[in-house]
Amino acid sequence: MVIHDPQQRIDEDALKAWRLGAWIAAAVYTVIIGVLIFLTIRFDWPYWIAGAAFLIAAVVALFEIAYIPVWRWRRFRYDVSEHEIDLLHGLIIRKRTIIPMVKVQHVDTKQGPLLRKYQLAAVTFSTAAGSHEIPALLESKAEQVRNQIAKLARITDEEI
Repeated sequence: MVIHDPQQRIDEDALKAWRLGAWIAAAVYTVIIGVLIFLTIRFDWPYWIAGAAFLIAAVVALFEIAYIPVWRWRRFRYDVSEHEIDLLHGLIIRKRTIIPMVKVQHVDTKQGPLLRKYQLAAVTFSTAAGSHEIPALLESKAEQVRNQIAKLARITDEEI
């Protein structure tokens, strides 16, 4: 029996939300570097410390803004079937999680300010072993997936 990778993708607007989050993080890095430069001048610390911190922050910000959202979006896949939820994700280490519907105890949607800005929502579902998430779907699609999982989990639970 050949098991295929899940085929459903999260919404492409997730890239915008994740990049905006990375820009916010870059602004925080900038403030921290500014404080470090002030302290370097004030206490006559070696300038290489502030320079190294600036270089590290710039490289991290570049990756968080330009590359990581694209890699994350390309790598995340999911499928919801009658018997299971199949998740595939990970940038360097690929993780495949198959959650049987009979194990799903709770399903919900959540939406922070960045997802709300782009009309996206995350679908979260819990089992006894932990919580899982489909990170960024259009609000209507997230509601549809949430309702589908809830219905299938309830049906499977009643069959036991």
